[in-house]
Formats: sequence, C-alpha cells, structure tokens
Amino acid sequence: MSNNSKFNALRRGILIAALALSAGFIYSCTEIGAEGNTLPILGEREAVAREVNGKTVVDTVYHQIPDFAFVDQDSQQVTQQTVDGKIYVADFFFTSCPSICPKMKSQMLRVYEEFKDDPDVLLLSHSIDPQHDTVAVLKDYAERLGVESEKWHFLTGEKDSIYGIAMQYLVGVEEDGNAAGGGFTHGGHFVLLDGQRRIRGVYDGTKEASVDQLMQDIPLLLNEKQHAQK
Repeated sequence: MSNNSKFNALRRGILIAALALSAGFIYSCTEIGAEGNTLPILGEREAVAREVNGKTVVDTVYHQIPDFAFVDQDSQQVTQQTVDGKIYVADFFFTSCPSICPKMKSQMLRVYEEFKDDPDVLLLSHSIDPQHDTVAVLKDYAERLGVESEKWHFLTGEKDSIYGIAMQYLVGVEEDGNAAGGGFTHGGHFVLLDGQRRIRGVYDGTKEASVDQLMQDIPLLLNEKQHAQK
C-alpha cells in the first residue's frame, strides 16, 4: 500500500468510526426549551444502577476523556483542571508536517479568531512528534501564528501518553517511517468537548464547511452550559 493510500485508509477508518458513533447516538439529542437543542454525546456509554431512597435508579455513564498532564508552549502544565467546566476543541498535529497540518492550523485559526474573547472556550493542539516538538519549537510555532497562550495550548509530553489519549478522542495517530515527509500519519479531526470532557462533535479539520459546522455547534454547548447553571 502506498503512503497516500495508507494515510487515506487511516482517515477513512477514523471517519467511519466517528460517523457510526454519531449515527448511533444522534437520538440522544434532547430539547432544552426555547434556547435550542443539545448536541449528541458520542462514544461508548454504560448503564449503572444505584439505590436512591430504597429505589433502584439507573444512570447513564458516558465516555469521558481521562485525566491528563501535558506541557504547553509556555512550559505550563495543562491538565484536566485547565479545561474543567470549559468547552474545548482538541486536535493532533506536528509542526514539521508537510501535508494536512498547515490546512488544519489555518482552519483552527478561524475557530480561535471567532472565540478568542470567550473565556469558556479553549483550544488544545497535541503534537504527535514530541521528540522534535519541544516547548521552544511549540513556542515559536504559536508566536508565528500570533495566538495567545491562555486560549490556544500547544501540547507536548510523553509520546505514549499523547498517542494513548488520541484514541480516547477517537483520532488515529501512528508513527510511520515510510510516511511521506515526516514519519507520521494521523487523522485531521477537530474534536469538540463539553465541560465534563465528553465528546460532543467530531469534524474534518481540513474542510472549511465542516469547521463552519463546528463554529455553529460551539454556541449550542455554551447555551447548554448557561442553561445548566440556571
């Protein structure tokens, strides 16, 4: 299989999985009154029974991104506490990527510009080449994009931890010495998370129309959050 074919196969596989999850859980949408609809909750779910006042109550436990700890372009530790209660968008890239990453970053920059003044929205970009993408490299990368560190975190850390959490986000990443121009293949997805680190949307970060949809969906989550706080 050629490099391009292998990369396209990886992208197709992840996309099919994401679409299957979306289709499977689309019916979890519920209305929250006149302020609009919620987004589906993607990923596996589990029914957990508990006893309340002598009666059995069944709760649904949704897939949640596990606790994590990475370092950003300012050498600041970014953990689950950083995103606690926030809405955030996650993706996976590497700074020397010659293929889809420049297009992804161009699209993510649109998301940044749209929500840069909203303190409840964050962006997390994980490098899948931590050996090369040191804090200094990520700092230079962020400065060339002209973005603020408190809004858009470029993350590095242990490779196994980054690759492991990518799967939790439903994004495939793979080190591939035969891959053209970089040695990695990865999905170009933007993943939308709510304040409980649950996946609420998966978008093609290389397609303007898909990112348009992401920017339309973020206000739905913001509205949901405001509604829950009332």
